[in-house]
Amino acid sequence: MKKTPSIDRRQFLKVVSVAGAGLAIGFYVSPKNFRDEVAGATPGIFAPNVWLRIDKSGSITVTVSKSEMGQGISTGLPMILAEELEADWTKIRFERADADTKYGSMGTGGSRSTRSLWNPLREAGAAAREMLISAAAQTWNVGRETCRAEVGGIVHVPSGRKLAFGELVEAASKLAVPENVPLKDPRDFHILGKRMHRLDTPEKIDGSAMFGIDVRVPGMLHAVVARPPIFGGSVKSVNATEAKAMPGVRHVVEISQGIAVVADSTWNAIQGRKALEIIWDEGPNANLSSAKIRSMLQEFSTRDGAVAEERGDVSLLGKAAKMIEAVYELPYLAHATMEPMNCTADVRNNRCEIWAPTQSADGARGAVAEAIGLSQDNVIVHVTYLGGGFGRRFESDFVVEAANISKAINAPVKVLWTRDDDMQHDWYRTTSLHHLIASANEKGELVAFKHKIIAPSINGQRWPQRVRGGLDHSAVEGAVELEYELPNSRIEYVMANTAIPVGWWRSVSASQNVFVVESFIDELASAAAIDPLEYRRQLLKKDSRMKNVLEIVAEKSAWGAPLPKGRYRGIACAPPAFFGSYIAHVAEISIEDNNVRVHRVVSAVDCGICVNPDSVEAQIESSIAFGITAALKGVITIEKGRVMQRNFDDYMLLTIDEMPKVEVHIVPSNLPVGGMGEPGLPPIAPAIANAVFAATGKRIRKLPIRLA
Repeated sequence: MKKTPSIDRRQFLKVVSVAGAGLAIGFYVSPKNFRDEVAGATPGIFAPNVWLRIDKSGSITVTVSKSEMGQGISTGLPMILAEELEADWTKIRFERADADTKYGSMGTGGSRSTRSLWNPLREAGAAAREMLISAAAQTWNVGRETCRAEVGGIVHVPSGRKLAFGELVEAASKLAVPENVPLKDPRDFHILGKRMHRLDTPEKIDGSAMFGIDVRVPGMLHAVVARPPIFGGSVKSVNATEAKAMPGVRHVVEISQGIAVVADSTWNAIQGRKALEIIWDEGPNANLSSAKIRSMLQEFSTRDGAVAEERGDVSLLGKAAKMIEAVYELPYLAHATMEPMNCTADVRNNRCEIWAPTQSADGARGAVAEAIGLSQDNVIVHVTYLGGGFGRRFESDFVVEAANISKAINAPVKVLWTRDDDMQHDWYRTTSLHHLIASANEKGELVAFKHKIIAPSINGQRWPQRVRGGLDHSAVEGAVELEYELPNSRIEYVMANTAIPVGWWRSVSASQNVFVVESFIDELASAAAIDPLEYRRQLLKKDSRMKNVLEIVAEKSAWGAPLPKGRYRGIACAPPAFFGSYIAHVAEISIEDNNVRVHRVVSAVDCGICVNPDSVEAQIESSIAFGITAALKGVITIEKGRVMQRNFDDYMLLTIDEMPKVEVHIVPSNLPVGGMGEPGLPPIAPAIANAVFAATGKRIRKLPIRLA
């Protein structure tokens, strides 16, 4: 095997393209597991991640390799680069990257986009800045120490002369990329931390923004798929005679996912699908139900779990003065993105072109290549805007469907999922059961704590080799590495897989585990007759960033002050371990006719260096809306191996008139940047549940909240 040359820190930045009228700079990004191969040596290994282009007009283009699904990454990432470049923000534009190994991982999730590209983008911007300074110094024949970058140009400080970036691109293109470039002190930032209007807003206002569902290509047909309604089912027989006779229907083809009906419009394809006569082989799960799954979880709760975390002596649980025990339950949930799954594919002449609203362009590319027998070099994936992702669009099932159908009919085709399709063929958030037990001494002080999590495993369903000793580390996120100093504690996990496909759902396991932990912490506070806020303070270290966040949210919400009659408060926070940000919510609720109404949510967040306050606030607001839906409404139920919910009439979402007032307080910080796409979600359900206890004295241990 040919040995690939290595790349060290000194080679991190390099010029990889110089194109006539412009300056182009690329940089290598180190994946989590750094691999010492250079770009082009081995496909899919290592390549430039994000590109900066400056043309002679001074226009600056940043290619964004992460998917835009409303979180503002198409503005946030350019802001990072522009800050170090000392760019004129009005000259910044972005373009979206197609799937390519040179970008490293293009997956957009885990609240990692900004964190993963923070240093590479800064270094790329700084390298360009230094090259432009050198180019200007050479042009003027002056010392480069007398020059500085400033608002899209280079200034010669003694004389006041200035050259715009566009005037320097040819000279800068001839220079080597400097090593170990200096980065700005955060105190000198003038773009980062400011409220910047999103670069993608104009096209979303004028309608030119291209979502997956908007894609049109010449000769394109439209398809829908009849999928087995039972998990694990398959096609036993099909009569497509009537379907083929329906207006506009061109093809009926069987693919691995089911029966595809292809027509000249989506409507005609749907009508053709209705005319299919299919007998399904219901397989082994025809009698599966939510009740049976719940019974299985209860049975598994008697088993010893794999130890995820242990501190001290848990045998002290039974030796204290007071024992507190609780069982919590959470249901399966759907993603319910506003834009249902869709993809356009054109597979012809040993080549595949894809247009997809995907969170994983490189993952989709690999899945399609494997499914239709092409090399990845022959698969092109164009990433469109996403009408919501929440983890659902990390899956590539809808992309593979489109490729399979296009290959079968030898024509471009758009596959569209109806809302019913989307609801009943999701990769659901897992259900879970939690057994907690704690003991306290006569003073109410915590002595020991145990939390057993019984739940299906995403990794266990897909990659069993990742589950070692029965432990799926992703299943215990939000329950381990807590900021609380819990003495003599143990966290256990029991894997309880079912036939229901499970996947990543916004904040993944933290969406469940934080609800359980923060609700139980309130139970312990009540048992100790201590205010819930004060109880949390006592469990946190004095220098804890979480403690500071709690104190800010308490102050801003006027915690402890009287509320109007009929209003009640609850508090909760979330550990930063997975997302890197510290956050706490106070929810203010009322109850009328056994219905909970959330009126106000006060949130405090320490996300380290804040890139764009507008985006931080929007992410927290959207997380709260998503989390309230899950807390008050969301549930997927199974009967006879099928999902019972079909649309928004029986899987209801929070409506605009139910949205509470949200107040976000961002803690000033120069600490490392944290993620913001997901951390706002986990604390909202326990904050609401704890407020319900304040109102009624009833503990909420099962979601969604039902008081009647």
